[in-house]
Amino acid sequence: MAQIFLLSFLISYTVRLITYCLIFFVTEGACGYGDLHKKSYGKNSAGLSSLLFNRGRTCGSCFEVRCVDHILWCLQGSPSTVITATDFCPPNYGLPDDYGGWCNFPREHFEMSEVAFAQIAERTADIVPVQYRRVNCERDGGMRFMVGGNGYFYQVLITNVGLDGEIVAVKVKGSKTGWIPMGRNWGQHWQCNIDLKGQPLSFEVTSSGGRTVTSYNVAPRSWHFGQTFEGKQF
Repeated sequence: MAQIFLLSFLISYTVRLITYCLIFFVTEGACGYGDLHKKSYGKNSAGLSSLLFNRGRTCGSCFEVRCVDHILWCLQGSPSTVITATDFCPPNYGLPDDYGGWCNFPREHFEMSEVAFAQIAERTADIVPVQYRRVNCERDGGMRFMVGGNGYFYQVLITNVGLDGEIVAVKVKGSKTGWIPMGRNWGQHWQCNIDLKGQPLSFEVTSSGGRTVTSYNVAPRSWHFGQTFEGKQF
């Protein structure tokens, strides 16, 4: 597939290869967000092929996408839409890359929600060529921390992340501890093996752009598993 130059709204961004979008219905995904509609991702979300998904590191990132070079399926004027990465589109090496194996490595492919897809192409199109770029995520309110785990296994799911949307490091602090680095469990689930019960919790989150935000005492001393708390935003 040949490279194509981006129009005015993509000037100064890297030229991308044409990739494709497949319409599908989104409820949950491999990033671990659960019900995407409750997390405000459902209407404009997408599954990413292996190359773009990057083993879950891209979860929560935002992409501006528009349909190009298809007069029959692209909407007039080639409008763009912004989607959030919430899922993984697994490869299918039993099918050719250009006929069913859309998510085979190293293809760049988005499986978009029906609502997002309809903003750039005719609903009956199924698969269309697109141009895309990474953009900052616009979020309402602060980052959200959902506490999970049990006993000495502590886990937090981080959602509603602004800026580039991509988290590369997380630390947690209780009233009786220093800052404890957390490891990525899967998607945007981060974990550490320490008992933090009965302590107010603070979080330090670092984005892929290197910016760090600290939310002090987000969860009160009385927190319990399953609760969600709102902190600061980038």
